[in-house]
Amino acid sequence: MNKSAIVARRARVGVFGFFFLAGLVMGLWAAGLPSLNDRLDLGPALLGRVLLLISAGALASMLLAGRLVDRWGSRRLCWIAGPLSGVALLGPALAPSAWVLMVLAVVFGMGLGVMEIAMNAHSVEVERCYGRPVISAFHGTWSLGGAAGGGITSLVLQAGLDAQGLLVVAAIVVPFLYLPAARLLLPDACTSPAPQNAAEGVDVDVDGGGGKPAEGAAGGSGGGSLKWGLIALLGVAAFAGHLSEGAAIDWAALHARMVLETDPALAPLAYTIFSIAMTTVRLLGDPIRARLGSVLTIRLAGVLATAGYVLVLVSPLLGDPLRVVCAWTGWALAGVGLATVVPVLFSAVGAAGGRVGRALAMVTAFGYTGLLLGPAVLGFVAEAASLPVALFIPAVLAAVVTVAGSPAIRALLALPGATPSPEASPAPASVRD
Repeated sequence: MNKSAIVARRARVGVFGFFFLAGLVMGLWAAGLPSLNDRLDLGPALLGRVLLLISAGALASMLLAGRLVDRWGSRRLCWIAGPLSGVALLGPALAPSAWVLMVLAVVFGMGLGVMEIAMNAHSVEVERCYGRPVISAFHGTWSLGGAAGGGITSLVLQAGLDAQGLLVVAAIVVPFLYLPAARLLLPDACTSPAPQNAAEGVDVDVDGGGGKPAEGAAGGSGGGSLKWGLIALLGVAAFAGHLSEGAAIDWAALHARMVLETDPALAPLAYTIFSIAMTTVRLLGDPIRARLGSVLTIRLAGVLATAGYVLVLVSPLLGDPLRVVCAWTGWALAGVGLATVVPVLFSAVGAAGGRVGRALAMVTAFGYTGLLLGPAVLGFVAEAASLPVALFIPAVLAAVVTVAGSPAIRALLALPGATPSPEASPAPASVRD
């Protein structure tokens, strides 16, 4: 095995570590919300504001993080963002009042946003080194980290210990856990922000004009340009996928209880089925994309997710117990389809070549906007009409994943200077598993 193959494999392990720890931080935070709510007596309204401020902080920091990735490289930003995102848990853990918590929630969200861009940008670099799809499994590992965070919190509470103390301990320990993973990341030489050939640089064309070399490239002319129209198309696909995913996370169990009138103990299984399906496909999805290609994968993702939502929507028309089975099948299909959306979009941005920081940040920001707006929009529609009517929105948007994502990825891979899609050719034997 040659040296470059060893470096690539080490980096892959390091990125797995980053995604797991990032998921762990989110899992600890989410599982500790009930205890935080009790300690500060927040109530639904204040808690909703806190969650909104976290999302706002994350969105604001993502665009800055994209520029930092392009300037410093993803490896350096991972070294900084990883430990800081863990330390940021101290804010919500130690906040003495709701108003202080609101300020610290923005800081916590900013840490999450920078971390999101840094580790995803590095995952794109690792996939370039591998020459075949590897990104999907990273996102599956993030889900495993979230589950671990929830499980640890549950065990701590069952042992009669304090969730606040757990967050403090996590804020101290997690930054040190990031360090071994950070040491495995690709060297700076492998993640240099500037393209080796200025004529092949691909940068975000903020003026909407012709192509220009990536910033920092010496001279060069021509070359591909990632224009705002293409960024918007990718963003629409990310927005649609994230909103459809958020709808399942927030409303699957409620749909089972309120619409299908299932037993309270069975209702949460609707979300559990969706989550298991999504996590499983993300962990195993890279070989699927390697065989099908990115364009066909994103096309099937939207089709399967749409079919899943259709089954959920028609389930109330059936009798017991078929209605529950139909809905569960629908949520499983939705999870299978939506699992590949983000990995495929991010991989395509990386395959376009050149600097990926700002482009990846904008696509991610579109997606997070979907997660942010989704629960509120669906809640308003459900209140004004009904929950089944509200679920028509993610059903339509699941189809938009195919409509917007397929041509966007095809256009990305056709850009001048774009590297071959990872699935277009087999990985070098030196880095095959």
